[in-house]
Amino acid sequence: MIIGAINANTVMTIILVVILIAWGGYTVYQNMRVKKAATYLKNDEFQHGMRKAQVIDLREQKNFKDGHILGARSMPYSTIKNFYSQLRPDLPVYMYDQGRTISKRAALFLNKKGYKDLYILKSGYQGWNGKEKKSNY
Repeated sequence: MIIGAINANTVMTIILVVILIAWGGYTVYQNMRVKKAATYLKNDEFQHGMRKAQVIDLREQKNFKDGHILGARSMPYSTIKNFYSQLRPDLPVYMYDQGRTISKRAALFLNKKGYKDLYILKSGYQGWNGKEKKSNY
């Protein structure tokens, strides 16, 4: 009985370790893909280059209205597959979301569609310290 219980615990531990290793490997793989598709920028680098770029806010419309980077346009990630063609592929695309999870997905998608000059705000909107705009409605 004790041997059976030890074996069951060992098997469960091995399964858990394998799952964690697979998840970690997938995360590393995804991060490598994103780094090939886009460049992470700090706040000051983002502010400096955004004047010559298309700045898109990937958060949902409500969050955009609550406050966004001055000069950004709303293009929620949930709609990017329908509206990405509104972006010019010959100009840099600066993107951000609340953190950077959605920006990673958007960068991979846009890169697949042929956009090459992609940049992600490293700290996301939550770490933004530049000019902002809030909607009155």
